[in-house]
Amino acid sequence: MLSSSRTGSLVWLWLSAVVVAVDLWSKFVTSSSLKYGVPVEVLPVFDLRLSYNTGAAFSFLADAGGLQRWFFMLIAVVVSVVLLVWMKRTPRWQWWVGIAQALVLGGALGNLYDRVVHGYVIDFISLHYGEYYFAVFNLADVAISLGAALLIIDMLFLEGKVRDKNETEGEA
Repeated sequence: MLSSSRTGSLVWLWLSAVVVAVDLWSKFVTSSSLKYGVPVEVLPVFDLRLSYNTGAAFSFLADAGGLQRWFFMLIAVVVSVVLLVWMKRTPRWQWWVGIAQALVLGGALGNLYDRVVHGYVIDFISLHYGEYYFAVFNLADVAISLGAALLIIDMLFLEGKVRDKNETEGEA
C-alpha cells in the first residue's frame, strides 16, 4: 500500500467519484423526465429546463461546426491528467486543496462523459430574476465552480501563510 506522503491528496478521489455519480444520475433523471426547453418552475427564481450545450461555459463556441466537441474533450482529458498529477504532489495535510482538486476533476469527468457519449453536455439548472436569465448549467458545473473558488481562495489568502509557516519552521 502507498504511504500517505506518496499519494498526497489522491485520498480525495472518492469525492471525484461521488461528483461524477451524482452528476450523471441527475442528468439521467432530468433527461428522462423533462421535455427539452420546457421550464418546470421550482422556485420563482429557479427552474428545471433541459438543455444541450455543444459549447463550453455560456455556450461558448456552440456554433463552431462540431470540432469544438473534440477540442473540449481534449481539454477535459488534459485537465484531468494535470489534476491527478497535482493531487499526487499536493501534501495530504492541505485537505482544502485536495477537496478543490477533487471537485474540479469530478465535474470535468462528468461533463467529459456527456461529450463522449452524447456529443453535448446536458444542462438543466436555470436561475433567473424576472426576465434576466443566467446560463443553464448542471451539477458538474457547480462542482467545478466550487473547486475553482476554493483554489482561488487558497491562492489569494492561504498559500502565502502556509509557505511562511513552512519557512519559519524550517529555520528553527
